[in-house]
Amino acid sequence: MTPIAGTLSRYFGWRFLSAVGAVFAGVFALIALIDYIELLRRHADVPDLSAWMVAKTSLYRVPQVTERIMPFCVLIGAMSCYLGLSRRLELVIARSAGMSAWQFVAPALLVAIIFGAFATAVYNPVAAVLHEQSKRMETELSGTRAGGQSAGGSFWGRQRSADGQSILNATTSYEQGVRLGTVTAFLFNTAGSFVERVEAKAAVLEPGHWRLTDARVYPIGAPPADRESYLLSTNLTPEQVRESFSTPETVPFWQLPLYIRMAEHAGLTAAGYRLQYQKLLSRPFMLAAMVLLAAAFSLRFFRFGGVQKMVLGGVTAGFLLYVMSKVTDDLSKAELLHPVAAAWLPVLVGGMTGFLALLYQEDG
Repeated sequence: MTPIAGTLSRYFGWRFLSAVGAVFAGVFALIALIDYIELLRRHADVPDLSAWMVAKTSLYRVPQVTERIMPFCVLIGAMSCYLGLSRRLELVIARSAGMSAWQFVAPALLVAIIFGAFATAVYNPVAAVLHEQSKRMETELSGTRAGGQSAGGSFWGRQRSADGQSILNATTSYEQGVRLGTVTAFLFNTAGSFVERVEAKAAVLEPGHWRLTDARVYPIGAPPADRESYLLSTNLTPEQVRESFSTPETVPFWQLPLYIRMAEHAGLTAAGYRLQYQKLLSRPFMLAAMVLLAAAFSLRFFRFGGVQKMVLGGVTAGFLLYVMSKVTDDLSKAELLHPVAAAWLPVLVGGMTGFLALLYQEDG
């Protein structure tokens, strides 16, 4: 590589990193503002509500949300970078210096892979820990409602014990399902007949039982009764509880192999954990695939026109790749597709599409 080409490569890499960073920061700030307003609305009836506590809770929740849209930030950032370089005729100057489109894209690919590795190894564990803390903080905000779950979401689980069967529903789950918030339990005897319903503020898994606090019991044929603590028998292990009441997205990357082994040891499928682990492993290459897609739709010279069509085409390609990713995720969770194939297939399709389109434009 000539000194000029090396200098231009570093310049293009820096421009790409700056564009992606600006897009990511803007999206982060926008989501944080929206989430802050939503938290204020949701807890408007709480007396002496602390605005700082609400803001801190929102900031702790946002990293996990932005992690999901990171590939789109890279796509938009890359398109913005290349369109800006084209508009200022910097690509023309680079071509006159003997650089090809592959040399334009190579620095961005390298930066995207490094950025993706950092997001998997560092950003994901931090986001998972902050998300768990945000749930506890929102519980403190409301005093009566546990937080951290999207509106309308809930967790369901079924268990057996010597006393019969029971069905648990919780609006929130934290500490990987060992602690539940706003719990409703439906109890049945050994003959399968409904016995009573129990509603509680929280539940904690202890050896051999769930400990429900601030509970109200609704037995058949008797008036409701309040109990400070209610013990509900269970044969569930912590591994089984994690499979039922936790989401793989809340497990840090470095702990996922341990959770997979524990689930397998307990006789569970662990499909969700396997899929999440493979998706995190493939993230650097997914971001690289987004760079190739962006380059395929934005390296055309600005003076040729058609910028709006290029931008629309790039966004559409990114959206279709996202839809494909969701479909493969659902197939994997239904055990119709292997987690490795579900995680890496969108990466291969997106990367090959961008590569072939760029190859046709440059060398076709």
